[in-house]
Amino acid sequence: MSYRDTYEKWLHSAALSPEEKAELEGIANDEKEIESRFFAPLEFGTAGLRGTMCVGLHQMNVHVVRHATQAFAEVILAEGAEAARRGVAVCFDCRNHSQEFARETACVMAGNGIPVRLFDALRPTPELSFAVRAYHCIAGVNVTASHNPKEYNGYKVYWQDGAQLPPRHASAIAKKMEELDIFTSIRRMDYDQAVAQGLITLLGAETDEAFLENVMGQLNDRAAVEKVAGTFKMVYTPFHGTGYKLIPEVLRRMGMKHVLCVPEQMVIDGNFPTVASPNPENPEGFYLAVDLAKKEGADFILGSDPDADRVGIMVKNDRGEYVTISGNQTGVLLLDYLIGAKRRTGKMPENPVALKTIVTTEMARKVAEVNGLKCYDTFTGFKFLAEKKDALESAGEGKVIFSYEESYGYMLGDYVRDKDAVTAALCLTEMAAWYAGEGMTLYDALLKLYEKYGWYGEKTLNLVMPGLDGLRKMAALMADLRAQPPAEIAGVAVKERKDYQDGSVVDAATGVRSAMELSGSNVLRYELADGASLIVRPSGTEPKVKVYILASGGSRAECGEKVARYAAWAEGLRK
Repeated sequence: MSYRDTYEKWLHSAALSPEEKAELEGIANDEKEIESRFFAPLEFGTAGLRGTMCVGLHQMNVHVVRHATQAFAEVILAEGAEAARRGVAVCFDCRNHSQEFARETACVMAGNGIPVRLFDALRPTPELSFAVRAYHCIAGVNVTASHNPKEYNGYKVYWQDGAQLPPRHASAIAKKMEELDIFTSIRRMDYDQAVAQGLITLLGAETDEAFLENVMGQLNDRAAVEKVAGTFKMVYTPFHGTGYKLIPEVLRRMGMKHVLCVPEQMVIDGNFPTVASPNPENPEGFYLAVDLAKKEGADFILGSDPDADRVGIMVKNDRGEYVTISGNQTGVLLLDYLIGAKRRTGKMPENPVALKTIVTTEMARKVAEVNGLKCYDTFTGFKFLAEKKDALESAGEGKVIFSYEESYGYMLGDYVRDKDAVTAALCLTEMAAWYAGEGMTLYDALLKLYEKYGWYGEKTLNLVMPGLDGLRKMAALMADLRAQPPAEIAGVAVKERKDYQDGSVVDAATGVRSAMELSGSNVLRYELADGASLIVRPSGTEPKVKVYILASGGSRAECGEKVARYAAWAEGLRK
């Protein structure tokens, strides 16, 4: 069926509301827009669905949500009656239509006889992961587009371990979606009827309290907080999102007396009116927090993204200016702090382990190994970090104390299997307070770590390639790099090429091939003669190719020069 035929099918479907039909009629003479909305279904991957919100097959709307949920329900039912009876937890964030999409998810699950535990209001992503585990659900769904701009929404899927869906289940759902008609295959129950029959039950304060009890268990050194609580000031912003309630509560419970919340951004609003993008990776979004910090003389700024799974921080530098600490740097600081705090307070387990992803700074490995910890790499994504944690611990090969990736995601404890800004906020604040008690800012602490472990520099470039043409460009770029691998990058010889798709390692000088442990992901890595690494991978959730530069050197200046040189080369890949 052509995209035009699909458009006509939607336009004349009885499932569409008058408003939805009017929207489609409004693009009747815009062939490019019709093609972009109907050229193919929105791809269901291991991260679920993510797209812009409008009517169409390649968009986020109630029909696509129902279709995905029907497929997910059939995959769950195939696991057997006992698995299905365990039910599904459903959560949503602050975005426009998130609550509507979550209710539709619940109604379709109920229509298939699968009980649903639906949160009564918006909640952080880590609480959904917690609920799946705490209530022994077979699966979970979170309606969120994380840190994406306001036009986006998403459908994030979880399995019984509380981690995002394993690839085989994601593939099963994608296959089911191909088999099911998007309109006529849906089994749906009315919301009020489902509640009355007990197929939908609401989760509220009792789940919050159980989650918070676990979060507070991650506090390592309460005395360090008490020492500075009377003088230490911090600013917090949820960027209009789900962290607005639980993160300030966690900070209060840990003993922080001066938590200043940015009032304009404590307002729940899916339009994110105060920021261009609600992403703590973007320093410009912190302008209101910085203004408040300057006014109040705060020591520390912390912000969480709309679904409160990512967290970013800003600290005062040696000139008294508030500067961003990158995700790589934050993770290194926190790993080093946790090692010290757990040993200081007698909370370090036997055989401690740290986990990171293949695109995360190698400084984390140095910190771990200098301190006697093992450090393992996984593919990008917390489902892989969670999988590695479970594999190591079930085999008795170590206890994971910290997992992180460079994009501001951190996982601690045993009660979630996803990145968790709520717990990270607690641990980052404890760390900032401890260093304050030592007369240091986190900027001072970071410089000390570079002196101790060596200088490292990192940068991530996002080569945005939107639209139908963008998908082709992304595929072509990866194909070209495989067909004609570079012998040098920015004038520096490539020593080794790694292709994580087939797990191959090629010595560039000899051509000798070997195999590595990781395989099955569309990622290329180049090890250079000067010790730097470049990693290229298409994003799994956004229309862009990401290039990661990981450098090390004898000084900050040397690292900066390497990063700048390789960034210029990476920009040339946009062609």
